[in-house]
Amino acid sequence: MREEKSGQSRAGRQKRRERLLDAADARLLMLHILAQRSAHGYELIKAIEELAGGEYAPSPSLIYPNLTLLEEMGLIAPAPDGGDKKAWQLTTAGQDALAEQQEKLTAVTARLKTLAVLVANRDIPAISEAIHLMKSTLHQRLAQADLSPATLAKIVSALEKAAKDIAAS
Repeated sequence: MREEKSGQSRAGRQKRRERLLDAADARLLMLHILAQRSAHGYELIKAIEELAGGEYAPSPSLIYPNLTLLEEMGLIAPAPDGGDKKAWQLTTAGQDALAEQQEKLTAVTARLKTLAVLVANRDIPAISEAIHLMKSTLHQRLAQADLSPATLAKIVSALEKAAKDIAAS
């Protein structure tokens, strides 16, 4: 099995940590999850990760400050049955705010689900190997110092043709 840049195999790769969600998206997802059940911060992280099919997990630095903000806005409150960890529940104002943003919630959850599909399709062995071959061939060729303008034009043309063929497939 080919190794990823991180040194981990595809099966053991790390979750995506890039900024897939902005703070407003994260708050909306948190309200959505809390509308279903009370939860503490870690449970919210795991629930969002589950929505993304395991391919993205928001960082605690995105979740915890937004929990504080949501509480200050009156949209969530500490749950009385939180146990050892501080759990949160949706307030009536939070339910109203969530109801007003259903269209945006649908778009955010669709983006997370699309990520899971994208990664699953990228992991198809033939696709993965073809991507690897394209990248390595391109890197080898572009690492040559003496590329003529004509050669660069051929490379650009080949890449554009490949992109159009893929889009048309």
